[in-house]
Amino acid sequence: MSDVPEGPRAASDGGPAVRRLADWEANTLAELAAEHGTPLYVFDPARVRENCRRLTAAFPDTEIQYAAKAHTGRRTLQTVHDEGFAIECASAGEVQRALAAGIPGSDVTYTAVNPPARDLDAVVKTWEEHPSLTITAGAADTLDRLAERGFDGRLRIRVNPGIGAGHHEKVVTGGHPKFGVGLDRVPELAESAAERFEFAGIHAHAGSGISGEQLADHRELVSRMGDLARTLEDCGLPVETVDVGGGFGVPYREEAPALDLEAVAAATREALGETDATLAIEPGRYVVADAGVLLTTVNTVKEAPEMVVGGIDAGMTTLLRPALYDAYHAVRNLDTETDDGEDRETVGATLAGPVCETADLLCENRPLPRPERGDLLAVGNAGAYGYEMASTYNTRPLPAEVGLDGDLLRRRGTVADVTEFEEPNGFAAAAPRSDQ
Repeated sequence: MSDVPEGPRAASDGGPAVRRLADWEANTLAELAAEHGTPLYVFDPARVRENCRRLTAAFPDTEIQYAAKAHTGRRTLQTVHDEGFAIECASAGEVQRALAAGIPGSDVTYTAVNPPARDLDAVVKTWEEHPSLTITAGAADTLDRLAERGFDGRLRIRVNPGIGAGHHEKVVTGGHPKFGVGLDRVPELAESAAERFEFAGIHAHAGSGISGEQLADHRELVSRMGDLARTLEDCGLPVETVDVGGGFGVPYREEAPALDLEAVAAATREALGETDATLAIEPGRYVVADAGVLLTTVNTVKEAPEMVVGGIDAGMTTLLRPALYDAYHAVRNLDTETDDGEDRETVGATLAGPVCETADLLCENRPLPRPERGDLLAVGNAGAYGYEMASTYNTRPLPAEVGLDGDLLRRRGTVADVTEFEEPNGFAAAAPRSDQ
């Protein structure tokens, strides 16, 4: 069943440009938390559809590939594909998940970044069964390794354009030597690739969470890719696609404006210039970030100098972004929206998780209604890189994820899940004796 009414895909189907945390219906979230417990991810596929349609309207005649690493849930993959998007995968496991979700190989691209041998083995084996699958390689060495495995199918070259952008230095990829082949080396490598593979184009990615303020960097990357495409075409190498990546940012702070997607699209087309190649983009965060919230419960409250510390049951194992990137996520206390909570004073609140790490803070000394034990909090823009980056550190099982309609998307983990791969008897037998 579709998550939105059927009908023509008018621009209005794209919904509002941004969904703020305040737009989520409090009673529905509270009911889901009561039924499934916390910490709990709540995900709305209908919002994913809206974001897909807004992208489609802004980027007509463009190959749009959803960057699966933002949220790999089966229902998400099926939803974006139903909206006409292909799937871009960063690992062999993501390739397998896309195919298992019913995505045809012709709509799957594997972007290899220093790929482990087992990844290449698995993807090449998958390609043998799905020969229309595309591989993007970012090193000459990777091309050799693919050829050694018998691969001669569709291949794109990842380019390092020498320029990058993003919300944090740890996600700026465009200029880092880890990613892609230098611009000056691509023509020679492309000529060699065309002799061994089905050369399918070039790819670059500036980084993640690009804002409107960084549009100039994005334009420059696209311009360099357009120049490269024309250079290859002049050398007699047809370029099927020029993939300029994704990284379109979303406003995590309440006062931040929504990305002007139409302006980004216009700047992208202008910067690319004339080429016979098809423009391709790879949005991930933009598709799913505001389609998800994280619900967490306050379990401990204590006074501290100049702040109130609220202990919560969601930590850095549940939502890693604040600890890893010092990322900001809006917080809403749902209990203060009732009659009983209207008179709560605003205090400097630090929300701390249960992990034994100082970095395990959702926010620090932020003006919020004074937390009380049992309060239900909602954390905004948790749909991208929220559940995907969750871990079982401290032997904390993974959280559950439910659809806004109440469907269970991923069950809550257990300690048995965490210890499933241990083989204590085998380890004991293999361990050296202390008296030897």
